Amino acid sequence: GVGALMALLEERRKKLAAEGLFAKDRKQALPYLPQVIGVVTSPTGAVIRDILHRLRDRFPSRLLLWPVLVQGEGAAEQIAAAIRGFNALDELFVRPRPDLLIVARGGGSIEDLWAFNEEIVARAVANSNIPIISAIGHETDTTLIDFVSDQRAPTPTAAAEMAVPVRSELVSDLLDLSRRLNLGNQRIMSQKNRDLSGLARGLRGPRELLALALQRLDENTERLKRALLAFGGEKRAELMVIGGRLRLALVTHQVDSSQRTLAEFDRRLSRIMEDRIKANKLQLTGQSKLLESLSFERVLDRGFAIVKKPSGILVVNAADTEQGDVLAISFRDGDVGVTVNTGNAVTKKEKQTKQNPSSGYRNSTKKGGQGSLF
Repeated sequence: GVGALMALLEERRKKLAAEGLFAKDRKQALPYLPQVIGVVTSPTGAVIRDILHRLRDRFPSRLLLWPVLVQGEGAAEQIAAAIRGFNALDELFVRPRPDLLIVARGGGSIEDLWAFNEEIVARAVANSNIPIISAIGHETDTTLIDFVSDQRAPTPTAAAEMAVPVRSELVSDLLDLSRRLNLGNQRIMSQKNRDLSGLARGLRGPRELLALALQRLDENTERLKRALLAFGGEKRAELMVIGGRLRLALVTHQVDSSQRTLAEFDRRLSRIMEDRIKANKLQLTGQSKLLESLSFERVLDRGFAIVKKPSGILVVNAADTEQGDVLAISFRDGDVGVTVNTGNAVTKKEKQTKQNPSSGYRNSTKKGGQGSLF
């Protein structure tokens, strides 16, 4: 049976090694001074008493025990569950999460230690985020989790020694370091005091330093006055040049503005003259058309004629003509001469009667007849 178990153990070891569970780069460093130490072991064996005793002698620390079976049926599952349980603790639990885990068991045969060769235990150790010290059996005993854990201890007592330093030695080291620190500080302060004294001897007195400062102040005051005068002269000359340029620019701007204004007025005047000429032209065209429509020539075109005497006087009434008068009638295409003999023409006597109706009336009454009313 032992040969078969050794063959199975070697087969598992090669399998886990091929997966990289034994690689050194996966191993975590142990904390120097853990505040809480978790222990996975049997609560009734001598292992837990040895660990407690050794921790009490070296450096009393807080310890959390997760009781498990360390051999027999169900032991491997309980050990794996304890490792996962410690990793699952956080600030929400009453118990703090350990900084270091110790998986321990006393010595025994290969059958007694077989729970620590189970693959479930080895994988739980490999997946732990808390550093683990394996302390299974005696120094000659080797289990599978010894290859996976971050540190292997030959015995549970040695695991406790690896977990914490010796408190008395640590206190002694601290006292020695404190003493050396004080001596070093004293030597440094003494050296600094000597250096300060030597530097103080080389320093000038306050009066000398103040006199030198006053002298430099007077020199700088004079230099400042001269610099201000020179600066003022330069700026005054620059200001005069700038003023001349500004006046020239102002005159140029005014000329340009006047030219632009004159050009604008010229454009506006030209536009007004053009508008006025167009308006007068339209008015003249209208009047020309009206004059043409009212011209006597248009009247002649409609069939009328103009009657004039030889003297050029227009005849507009028939009463203005006498029998025998020579008249000129103007048509559209020329003039025609006529002689008045009949019609509405009146004699000179009738005309005189019309002009002097009282004399006519008197003449008629003398002949004995009724006179004309006209």
